[in-house]
Amino acid sequence: MNILVSACLLGTPCRYDGTGKLEPALERLRAQGHTLVPVCPEVLGGLPTPRPSAERQPDGRVVTREGVDVTAEYRSGAERALEIARTHGCTLALLKERSPSCGRGQIYDGTFSRTLIPGSGVAAQLLEEQGIAVYGESRLDELISQLSAKG
Repeated sequence: MNILVSACLLGTPCRYDGTGKLEPALERLRAQGHTLVPVCPEVLGGLPTPRPSAERQPDGRVVTREGVDVTAEYRSGAERALEIARTHGCTLALLKERSPSCGRGQIYDGTFSRTLIPGSGVAAQLLEEQGIAVYGESRLDELISQLSAKG
C-alpha cells in the first residue's frame, strides 16, 4: 500500500524551523512492504524553509506570528498534496501532528500561546474530506498494527 507521509517525519529538514522530525518507527511500515510517499504541503505551496511559524486562526485563515496571511500558500500546498496522494493511490496519510497544515484532531489556537484546540490543519482537513484516512504520528503503532492485521 502507498501511504502519504509528512516529509519531516522521514527526516527531511522542511519544517518551519528548518529541521525534520524523523520518526524511526516508519521503517516498520516499509518493512511490511508499504511505500511511503513524502509530502510537505507548506513547501508544495511555495513557502521557503525555514519560514516564519504560522497558526490556523478560528476563521480558517493561516497567519504567521508577524501577521502575514499565508492561507493561499497553505491551500495550494494542500491541493498539491491531494494530487500526489491520488496519483500514487494513497488511501492513508500519516501526518505531523499539531501543524497548521498536517495536524489532525488538535492544532494550535492561532494565538501563538502554545494552546491546543480541537481542529485539523489545512491539508489534513482536505485529505479527510476527500476520503483519505489521516493519522498523526502518535497513532503510528496503532496504524502499524491495523495494517499488519490486514496482512
